[in-house]
Amino acid sequence: MAGELYLHDSYARDMRASIRGVTSDGVILGNTIFYPQGGGQPFDTGTLRLLPDGASYTVTEVTKRDGQIVHIIGPHSLREHDVVELVIDWPRRYAHMRYHTAAHILASVLHRVHGALITGNQITEERLRIDFALDEYDSSQLQRAVVETNRIIAEHHDVYVRFLERDQALTLPGIVKLAGAHLPDIPVLRVVTIGNPQDPVDEQADGGTHVRNTRELAPLEVVSTENKGKNNRRVYVRFTTTSQS
Repeated sequence: MAGELYLHDSYARDMRASIRGVTSDGVILGNTIFYPQGGGQPFDTGTLRLLPDGASYTVTEVTKRDGQIVHIIGPHSLREHDVVELVIDWPRRYAHMRYHTAAHILASVLHRVHGALITGNQITEERLRIDFALDEYDSSQLQRAVVETNRIIAEHHDVYVRFLERDQALTLPGIVKLAGAHLPDIPVLRVVTIGNPQDPVDEQADGGTHVRNTRELAPLEVVSTENKGKNNRRVYVRFTTTSQS
């Protein structure tokens, strides 16, 4: 995890890194601020520039291959040990951070009030989609869940990232709220806590990026709800106003 700065600092917008490996369409870096797609959060985009004054490449995708984060830039002439400057598309990343934190709160409300587990989610720059398991489809229930989420957002809770030994993390209630999910078989887990760690609003094992405090969010509004069949419901929400850090 030492080579994944985004796990420790979601607000890092640029950095320098050395190239550790190359592929025909991208590079593997010794450290990175670029988030690879996963957990419903899209990959980051941005640029890589060869230092001190070399060519600039557009990062169009970031993905994991054989456990390595590959920054896709298309055909290139970069070589191992080259040093590059990384710059992420910050408005895109920050929008994802805001919706990711809001997703955790809404998922926690649905779990606490209805016992619902999340069956899927998708974050974009414009909105959030959450699918969850619930016996009965009732759009008014979803509206009330969003109202409760907005109440929590307005309380301005801090958001913490901790790295816990696996056995300790497994003692936390609700550490997994995704249906059918299994925690990775690694000795240390990254845990995102919203609110007082002694009585958190939400606490989940998570590898994505988040804001520092819910004051950075805006109230959510329901865009639409859908009944996706047996025990599967869907809600689309978006912020009522935009915000930038």
